[in-house]
Amino acid sequence: MITFSVWDIVRNLLLALRWTVLLSLASFALGGLLGLIVLFMRTSKQAWLRRLTKMYIELFQGTPLLMQLFLAFFGLALFGLEVPAWLAAALALTCWSSAFLAEIWRGCVDAIPRGQWEASSCLAMSYMQQMRHVILPQALRIAIPPTVGFSVQIVKGTAVTSIIGFVELSKAGTMITNATFQPFTVYALVALMYFALCWPLSKYSQSLERKFNAANRH
Repeated sequence: MITFSVWDIVRNLLLALRWTVLLSLASFALGGLLGLIVLFMRTSKQAWLRRLTKMYIELFQGTPLLMQLFLAFFGLALFGLEVPAWLAAALALTCWSSAFLAEIWRGCVDAIPRGQWEASSCLAMSYMQQMRHVILPQALRIAIPPTVGFSVQIVKGTAVTSIIGFVELSKAGTMITNATFQPFTVYALVALMYFALCWPLSKYSQSLERKFNAANRH
């Protein structure tokens, strides 16, 4: 009978951890880029663009991430598009995160006093110029704490991707448990690794929020 030391388990989990980190970073970066586009459309003066992006946001916020993963992996295959598990996971997480980030940022844009819009309009600025030079720089300061906080949800959301066969940290934990018959040890280590990823982000988000609140009081 083959025996596995704790170091053997940790080493194999660390190999899977890198895929969790890479998927989280890719989903956050691509989701942020797509979310920024959705934000501009959501706050556009064109009513049809606002309605379209509202439907997009409600679709991804109102349906389980698990279902979105199934549709990305199995749904595309129905149309002859065979995509690997990692690509389907990245696609689903990108769309899911873009909807939430766009709505977070829209709330930050709406928090900017209406007078800022009116003042920039008096300078004959276009909508894009108003957003770029006046609104977004102010909204960015408000948006940083909740954006960093949402990144924690993305990291934890990667665990669901194991359902379509993507071998990230939680999937690796299941596979190692089946081989070692040490579920408590394996899942305790998995939990510690997730905590090591998420806790610094949570504390950083809280720190930024405190600084922002202190700046507002002064």
